[in-house]
Amino acid sequence: MQLPHLPKLPPQIERHIETRPPMDFGPKTISAFDRLYTEAVEPGTGAEIPYSLPAPKWQFLCYLTDNKGVLVHGSPNPDIEEFEPRQSNDVEEFGNRQAVYAASDALWAMYFAVIDRNNGVSSLHNACLRVVAEDGSKSEPYYFFSINSDVLPQQPWSDGTIYILPRSGFEPQPPAALRGITFEVQQWACPDPVRPLARLNVTPADFPFLQQIRGHDHATLRERIMRDPEGFPWVDE
Repeated sequence: MQLPHLPKLPPQIERHIETRPPMDFGPKTISAFDRLYTEAVEPGTGAEIPYSLPAPKWQFLCYLTDNKGVLVHGSPNPDIEEFEPRQSNDVEEFGNRQAVYAASDALWAMYFAVIDRNNGVSSLHNACLRVVAEDGSKSEPYYFFSINSDVLPQQPWSDGTIYILPRSGFEPQPPAALRGITFEVQQWACPDPVRPLARLNVTPADFPFLQQIRGHDHATLRERIMRDPEGFPWVDE
């Protein structure tokens, strides 16, 4: 839900993005989240979290990224003991260097965890951002998810893992402007190897935006980006 005092997104952007589903936590849920964090994440052993709470896993993970000062990384690989910096391929300078990348938003990380890149997925187009007002206040996160359209009908999803990482050593992507609106992309980067604090296995059913993943033609997308760098999300109306 966009806050009234925040700048309004242009209609051509707003109609294509998703907002985070409501999270109305009661005291018992928060207490359970805090207890599981203390028992399974704070020790920093990298072990799998034994999740048996009634709340969806995505809500627990969003609670951690919103309140516990941790970052997350989503991967279909369940056996990563240490993340090594790798050269990325991104149109943005911040995301196009050798680093370990992580997100300060759990739902964005879940997208990367449940995409099966061994099943024909060759192009990912996605974003997670918050609008920033002049007084520094921020909107709830906005999301956009897409893969190459030729494999979308096959629903190339898989089980994956969310790795919970320490924020120490990471730097956030600097704020940017798009059509007069300041926003923060929820991406962080670290130039050094990173060992996870803990991990949580997830399935495609755990990702609440699975049915909102769009399809795109990679060549058309690249051409539109080059022609109009501020044309996000560069999709057909």
